[in-house]
Amino acid sequence: MLSIQSLTFVGLCYIAPLAKTFTYNKKEKLKSRKQLEALFSKGNTFLQFPVKVFYMLPQTSQDNIVKAGVGASSRQFKKAVQRNRIKRLLREAYRLNKQPLHQFLQVHNRQLVVFLLYIDKQMPQKNSLAAKMPVVLERLMNELSKQFNNEVLKNNS
Repeated sequence: MLSIQSLTFVGLCYIAPLAKTFTYNKKEKLKSRKQLEALFSKGNTFLQFPVKVFYMLPQTSQDNIVKAGVGASSRQFKKAVQRNRIKRLLREAYRLNKQPLHQFLQVHNRQLVVFLLYIDKQMPQKNSLAAKMPVVLERLMNELSKQFNNEVLKNNS
């Protein structure tokens, strides 16, 4: 229920504030050790340089449509400051570009566990990761649609 205080007066009408669509809250974060181990052992992967994507359709129902995690190799980036910056940039790029993925999964009535791993040997620039993330998520949606089509074909035969 909207209250008068939350509305903004513009010209001759009131406009409701934008919904919180660009958030990355605790429910969206991949924290479960069991899910991480299952993702790395049984999940699917693809490489869209400089990001390697691990993804899996969970067996059990989750509290959110997508659980996402990010990481950087401590072998490539020795200092925690560098790894934390990379993870911050990955989270920000994902947060700003996740809407098409969420809509795709809602249309197909599915849930997803995904982990984005930065694999380049150089520190990324903010704009380079921001430019690559839509490409990465588009490829993820293409891979998922192939998987969904294969499941439909198996069920029909």
